[in-house]
Amino acid sequence: MVVEQLIFIFISFAIFVYMFFRMIKNNDTSYVIILVLEAFGIALNFVEVLFRVKLNMAFMIIKYVLAIFLPIGIIILEKRNMQLFEVINITKAKIYIMLGDNKKAKEALLKLLDKNQNNYKAHRLLAEIYEKEGGMRKAIDEYVQAIDLNKQDYDSYYKVAELLNQLDKKEEASQMLFNLLNKKPDMYRATILLGEILLENEMYKEAVNVYQEALRYNPVSYDLNYNLGIAYTMLNDFQSAKICYEKAAEINSLAYNAKYSLAEIALIYKELEEAEKRFLEAIEEEQLSADGYYELSKIHLIKGDKDTAIKYVNIAIDINSKKIVEKVKKDPIFIPIMAKISIPFNLENEKEKEEILQEKEIKSKKHLEEMAEITRHLSYHDIKLLKKDTQAKKIKMGQKEKQQKEIQD
Repeated sequence: MVVEQLIFIFISFAIFVYMFFRMIKNNDTSYVIILVLEAFGIALNFVEVLFRVKLNMAFMIIKYVLAIFLPIGIIILEKRNMQLFEVINITKAKIYIMLGDNKKAKEALLKLLDKNQNNYKAHRLLAEIYEKEGGMRKAIDEYVQAIDLNKQDYDSYYKVAELLNQLDKKEEASQMLFNLLNKKPDMYRATILLGEILLENEMYKEAVNVYQEALRYNPVSYDLNYNLGIAYTMLNDFQSAKICYEKAAEINSLAYNAKYSLAEIALIYKELEEAEKRFLEAIEEEQLSADGYYELSKIHLIKGDKDTAIKYVNIAIDINSKKIVEKVKKDPIFIPIMAKISIPFNLENEKEKEEILQEKEIKSKKHLEEMAEITRHLSYHDIKLLKKDTQAKKIKMGQKEKQQKEIQD
């Protein structure tokens, strides 16, 4: 027991002296707390020696933890470039964040940054707090400083781009995302956000390139395949769009938007049976049901089945009367059955149902419907030529891309 106490006294005093000189060298009063705790642990040992009492197990554990293990833990952290002042303030900030006290969390972090402006963790946590509070510009500044200190912090890269996008700085956001994907091409969130910005700005060729690259890492992503289908749609490459929509529908059987797009592409190529099948699948989605029944009615008019056409167009009107009646009146295909279409008398008082589709989906849907209307008046021979022309352009584009890659290699 005497030997154990002598060893304890020697080690604890050596550590105490070391921590004291660390406090002087770093001019850091944070060490005072550790020194006080160490002194308490050493005092317990003196009580044991002076009064010749044996401490119970609980006090023995406290003695060793406070006098030896705690300061050794601090020394190990410092060897890993984690200063005591940093550890204390980062820990305090995290606790305050958990308690919802952002004000005190910011105070702890700003105090740390006053002492060390190059503290990565402090900038990162401060950025997260500002973001939660809605201070997007301050959050961007802190995320940028975090990136400067840690070039591998890809999450902060993404956060900056996301916040720039929210501030409607699309060009800066897209440039940030391009840079990020050059460093980390498999970052899914970055691809999705960049693709959305490119589609919104009608940069469809660029969007195609981004989605194709991303599919190398996430080939079974519904969003990537579906969004690539939209990009191809807006480029009038309906054959490629069809492949993408089919893949999206295969990945997600409830992808009614993809099925509706496939139905419209089938209409463009006068594949009426395929179009009917796809529209019957798409009408299960409430948002697409009115348009789906409307398109089914047109298919049956083309086939000469007026009774079924009347049934479908009246169902469409029941679902969304204002929208469908307006479309029916503009389309001469309904003239032969107009007398049997149930048009409400108080149509002016009817409100069109709120659109819940995203802007990119609305654009793509409208484009497909317009193209289907244009090709409806073409002959089957013209449609075949259209298919061949599309395929020829695709082959030519593929050869050109191959040549460019060979030159780069």
